[in-house]
Amino acid sequence: MTQDSSNEKPWQAVRTEAVESLLVELGVIDSTRVDEIVHHYEDKVGPKGGARVVARAWVDPAFKQRLLADGLAACAELGLGGPETEKLHVVENTATVHNAVVCTLCSCYPWPILGIPPAWYKSSAYRSRMVREPRRLLTEMGLIIDPSVEIRVWDSVSEIRYLVLPERPAGSELMSVEQLADLVSRDAMIGVAKVSL
Repeated sequence: MTQDSSNEKPWQAVRTEAVESLLVELGVIDSTRVDEIVHHYEDKVGPKGGARVVARAWVDPAFKQRLLADGLAACAELGLGGPETEKLHVVENTATVHNAVVCTLCSCYPWPILGIPPAWYKSSAYRSRMVREPRRLLTEMGLIIDPSVEIRVWDSVSEIRYLVLPERPAGSELMSVEQLADLVSRDAMIGVAKVSL
């Protein structure tokens, strides 16, 4: 199925709606419960939570220090954490170091902080190339890192998960925590994008 106009839904959305409709009709699921679950992952467990953590670290030096020392405890201060974050290590991007996260074995990822992992994060191409040629892969993903900047790749495993604390963009000094959080993307917290105004 292809899309003929920008007004049409992607085929994946159409398929998902059809399956949900059938399961509701058969009494297997309740559409209200499906909406609650989607809302939970979009607003309560997901990149918005991680973005709140990053924004708070940008404006609160004491929180940032606690976040870098013990990521899980600092996230818990904001009501975030749980399974898949038993040990959360936060790595900070600076003018001289850029961090990126990968799971070379499967798709270990801090779900409660970043939400559902993107499909590309689980792909074998990403998992192998991020280790072998991170600079080239990041460039292909649209992120050009200056050659003078060191790239550090962190391998997320079942015992430890990683969160990248992106650099705060210049010109954001007068923005509120909420405004800053709106700037932060999931990809920036994985290290494959930067935060910009």
